[in-house]
Amino acid sequence: MSGPKRGWEKAADIVAAAGGQIVGRTKLQKIAYLLELRGLGYGFEFEYRHYGPYSEDLSDAIKVAGAFGLVNEEERRATWGGMYSIYSSGQRDRGDGQRATFAGAAVDVGAIELELAATAAYLHVVERCTDPWGETKRRKPEKATDERLRAAKEAYARLAGLPAPRPLPRI
Repeated sequence: MSGPKRGWEKAADIVAAAGGQIVGRTKLQKIAYLLELRGLGYGFEFEYRHYGPYSEDLSDAIKVAGAFGLVNEEERRATWGGMYSIYSSGQRDRGDGQRATFAGAAVDVGAIELELAATAAYLHVVERCTDPWGETKRRKPEKATDERLRAAKEAYARLAGLPAPRPLPRI
């Protein structure tokens, strides 16, 4: 008999639901946040940080998932000199079909566009911002170019059209 899933099992399930691979810590965080909004998440709590919605519990859980061998984290150096992670799992599409559909679609969105979309949603939902896209542009001027914001809005609309227990907020 198995009990409730532990945080590291939940983190591993997010990677599995996304098709078995997520490139980037930021992308993992944003997919998990959007899953929470859709009613498909695991109860991770998020706060606002420089890159938008962030869960310290998820960050810790993915490290433990790696220690238990549920997820492999490969760190690489980016062309600009910083480090990024590639999370992979031998499991694919575990659990709920709607979660896998949503996470699989979200993983295909560019990292910056996903960051912008999740940030706008967070600002609307948590901070009750009436112009979340404008506030996202104000907070992230180096990333929120007109072209990227347009792509983020389009990606958000595509994700909003997928089946889930709860709709994404209209922003």
